[in-house]
Amino acid sequence: MPFEFERLDISDVILIKPKIFNDSRGYFMETFVKKTFENFGIDFNVVQENQSYSRKGVLRGLHYQLGKYVQAKIVRVLKGEIFDVAVDLRQSSPTFGKSIKVNLSEGNKNMLYIPRGFAHGFEVLSEDAIVVYLIDNDYEPKMEAGIRWNDPDLNINWPIKSPILSEKDSKWPTIKEAKANNLLI
Repeated sequence: MPFEFERLDISDVILIKPKIFNDSRGYFMETFVKKTFENFGIDFNVVQENQSYSRKGVLRGLHYQLGKYVQAKIVRVLKGEIFDVAVDLRQSSPTFGKSIKVNLSEGNKNMLYIPRGFAHGFEVLSEDAIVVYLIDNDYEPKMEAGIRWNDPDLNINWPIKSPILSEKDSKWPTIKEAKANNLLI
């Protein structure tokens, strides 16, 4: 099998470890095989691929889409290393408000499957990082939402305490504020 799948503490979030074929020329790995993912229970239809470049200390997130634009993602790192976070925003879930935190890097080549119903963000640990996201639904700017990265109720211990943020990411509501304003999934 070209992948090892590992269910994490929130079992719907899955760490994907690709099989790496190394030789004197370099390496080869499969990054997405729809049938193999489906056989493991990941029903994922790629409609968009995104790539970001960020320097050390940049924190992007915690982002998600609302309504019919809710998205699942498969995240991987082409260059560098990130601290990757997925927060469960499914109000009916027993793990609502809990998060999964993993390091993804060009070295470990692991990927993270984040199902619909989660906010996602990451912080760059290396000098720079290139991150690729496969997305399963269209992006709609008017349906973009987010949760404050340092919301104390989320209890995320970010490795870099004073990250570089976009203005938008510095102003997202807390999870309690988002819930009170019906801005959750």
